[in-house]
Amino acid sequence: MSLLARPLRAAVCTVLVLSGCVTPGPAAAGESGCAHGRALRYVVTFERGTAETAARAEIAGACGATTVYYPQIGVAVATSGDPAFGDRIGLDRAFSAQAERLATQRAADVKPQPARATLPATDPARVPTEDLGPRQWDMRMIDARSGAAGRRDVVVGVLDSGIDPDHPDLSDALDRDDSAGCLTGAPDRSRSAWAPTTSVHGTHVAGIIAAADDGRGVTGVAPGVRVASVKVIDDRGYADPEAVICGLMWAASRHMRVTNSSFFVNPWTLSCIRGNDRGVVHEVLARAVEYSTSAGTVNVAAATNEAVDLTPSARSGARGAGGGCEALPAGLRDVVAVSAVGANRVKAGYSSYGLGVIDVTAPGGETGECVLSTVPGGYAPLCGTSMAAPHVTGVLALLASAEPDARPRQLRRTLQTQATPMPCPADYDLTGDGLQDAYCAGYEGFNGFYGHGMVHVPAPAGVPAGPPEQAR
Repeated sequence: MSLLARPLRAAVCTVLVLSGCVTPGPAAAGESGCAHGRALRYVVTFERGTAETAARAEIAGACGATTVYYPQIGVAVATSGDPAFGDRIGLDRAFSAQAERLATQRAADVKPQPARATLPATDPARVPTEDLGPRQWDMRMIDARSGAAGRRDVVVGVLDSGIDPDHPDLSDALDRDDSAGCLTGAPDRSRSAWAPTTSVHGTHVAGIIAAADDGRGVTGVAPGVRVASVKVIDDRGYADPEAVICGLMWAASRHMRVTNSSFFVNPWTLSCIRGNDRGVVHEVLARAVEYSTSAGTVNVAAATNEAVDLTPSARSGARGAGGGCEALPAGLRDVVAVSAVGANRVKAGYSSYGLGVIDVTAPGGETGECVLSTVPGGYAPLCGTSMAAPHVTGVLALLASAEPDARPRQLRRTLQTQATPMPCPADYDLTGDGLQDAYCAGYEGFNGFYGHGMVHVPAPAGVPAGPPEQAR
């Protein structure tokens, strides 16, 4: 599963039903020597600068069909029903998350994960209207305050499972024109493609970023900015490489200032980049992030809920877990990686960490005190690095509002500089067994648990940076 949230109450859980599948047409149906099995999606890399005609021709010659080609990064999304497609292209250039899952299920004799129930439509008239601000301990922790709203021309891409367009705390903030579904690897702007169908996750993340400051429900970090629903997580909770690439490229093409990725890319929790096929996933995502950064988008990602030390090994030369593995997309160099703390301001037990990987930390909650935000039909608490990341995304949206000409790396540096330093805990024995549950390397101003420290909402012009009790 890709989602990095932990439901606290049954109200945010879903039940199981059948749903449809995307079934691309057979690849290269007229080609002799091509097998015609189940059509699967692939990401395929080409030399940068390869013309689209050449890319399409090579894919067709290998018994595939091109769904979309991104010439800016030399990456194509293709489908093929021929099991030998990847071999023909080369395993160092082609990868299918769908094929990987099928192989894993067969090897373990595991049945495919069933789809989930469709979410009920939100009736705005039935959404609770009381002010839930007093329950937003997370906003007080980062000193979020009224007046720090952000600008409506700043659009944040929420790469997730979809945003409820009818939720009263989000309907005005949602940028429908910039929303798109990316599950096939190509953007689809129809509402049915980007709206949530089975998961509350994307709506919850969006509320942390931009829920309206209207005295009702919850309020987001940057209630004055807009959010776009960029759906990259499918009904089974998977974020496949082709969907994430599409989401990043779409956000860049629509000039979104910030994106939020509260997931890890399937089919692994941690992707080991030494294997050829896993190297393809790293390469295509790195190209997409590099391009979107150069186009003016700063990308934020959750550090994962695996409680893993992501510190890179001395030989890997990359941000990622020791031994040549990394969390994707959080482990990529141009991504702002976020760890999570509980209400006690200590790293949450589930949160991954790593010196040189984590940029900043933010509230993610722990069991019993999760983060309250929007869900279809109302509000609910969830815990996870999924909840920590959008706090940071909201702060970056505020910084982008204040500094409209700032480039992504400038915004990232400002974020780090304005963070409140947090030292490594003197004791990190969460279970009381006398053993340390994780080792925090570094010092107060920069360490593996908290990076540069707790993200902090900048005071808007005319609003003093007061003590926490002046926060929302």
